[in-house]
Amino acid sequence: MKNKVIFGNWKMNGTNADIKAFLKTVDKKAKNDKVIAGLAVPFTALETAIKKAKNIKIAAENVHWAENGAYTGEVSIPMLQELGVEYVVIGHSERREMFGETDEAVNKKALALLKAGMVPILCCGETLETYENKKTNKFVSDQIKKGFKDISAEDAKKVIIAYEPIWAIGTGKTATPEIAQDVCATIRETLGKVYNKTIAKEIAIQYGGSVKPANIKDLMKQKDIDGALVGGASLIAEDYLELINYNK
Repeated sequence: MKNKVIFGNWKMNGTNADIKAFLKTVDKKAKNDKVIAGLAVPFTALETAIKKAKNIKIAAENVHWAENGAYTGEVSIPMLQELGVEYVVIGHSERREMFGETDEAVNKKALALLKAGMVPILCCGETLETYENKKTNKFVSDQIKKGFKDISAEDAKKVIIAYEPIWAIGTGKTATPEIAQDVCATIRETLGKVYNKTIAKEIAIQYGGSVKPANIKDLMKQKDIDGALVGGASLIAEDYLELINYNK
């Protein structure tokens, strides 16, 4: 059985002082042989987080696909590499919904990250309207096909997928373990068609959307859920530790 991959996502929260205090509390207690624990923090806190984290993987929350250029306000892969960043969240629903990020843009970022030897955490997920119209599986399957366009089978195995139903992010609503499992199984099935079943089994699929200590165990029991991408609960040291050590 592969290790679970549980990452917190701080979004636009946290100063350098906040991340120092947080890691001082959690990093030494984050050793878990069966869980890869991570934390995505704002660009301004990345250097501090990487210096202070010994047991926790640090991720950036976004990146541009170009190495340099006239892209005011963007951050490039070489800039992140200089800090020692290995993981990057791409295509988060908030980036898609609020900033117009497309499947094509997400694909460009994934390809550029893989070329640089970094790990994309590729997000996908549907709106409440799509969910209520029972179009979730096709919608998410299409996101995966577009997101993995031109990615080789060998590189595909390095990608982490985060399925996050938009209607469950920050709303307090959570997809039941059964709903989450059904969509994650669809993602795995789609990957099997794009590549093959063996490759599909090797790709880690996270669930995200109001994940908390109270529901993490039930979610992690599901066959096709290999971890979690956690928002609000990851800001609280005690909750974060409960999440990454759920199996202890």
